[in-house]
Amino acid sequence: MPRAAAAHDHAPAAPTSGAAREHDSSAEGIAREITAAIAAKKLPPGTWLREEALGRVYAVSRTKIRAALLLLSKDKLIEMIPDKGAFVSRPSVDEARQVFAVRRLLESEVVRLYVQSATAADNAALQQHIRVERAMHAGGAEGSLQEKLLGDFHVALAERCGNPVLADLVRELVGRSSLITMLYSSDNDPACATDEHEAFLTIAGRGDADAAIANMVEHLVRVESSLHLAEDGPARPMDLVKALLA
Repeated sequence: MPRAAAAHDHAPAAPTSGAAREHDSSAEGIAREITAAIAAKKLPPGTWLREEALGRVYAVSRTKIRAALLLLSKDKLIEMIPDKGAFVSRPSVDEARQVFAVRRLLESEVVRLYVQSATAADNAALQQHIRVERAMHAGGAEGSLQEKLLGDFHVALAERCGNPVLADLVRELVGRSSLITMLYSSDNDPACATDEHEAFLTIAGRGDADAAIANMVEHLVRVESSLHLAEDGPARPMDLVKALLA
């Protein structure tokens, strides 16, 4: 369970001059900005996301802030603790390993179902996803965006396996994996991961479910091994307002 980092968020409201940073004031936009701040390690694990401070940063009501926090909690990026507030999640090393262990089990079944039922349209959609991945690498997109797109490949694959419940579980675990990747300094090479996605599709296209499952498991093992899972130190004190305005 995360512990509140010292949040010195009694700074004055953001300036309203032309030099002030503009924010998307929708709940979705606020959630995206907080996600980006977590990915950039501006908001370390355990940071207390005070509704009052967030309301000042984004110049919106606490109702809208709560809606944004709810979106983040659904993606497991934050934890809502009754009578305490919202905190940036801090998955432990054990939890990180458990998430990847469960992903290997579930995604093996995803692959089996996909190989059995995939259509030409399904394969074409995933190939298009890979082309977008490559374009993001070539365009020098922010690392967190590239990592999200790589995770989205697994979600897209699960959505085409014919089992919506299984797809929902994979979607949640991929979201948790993204947070783990953010927090544990992954050495994952996005271009290498995209090559592995393409190799997987080639194998799956041959109709060999066992080989495709083995390939996916190997891919997930490599992604997990790229994490620095021994680095589980305490969060540093954080000025919430300054972090989000930076």
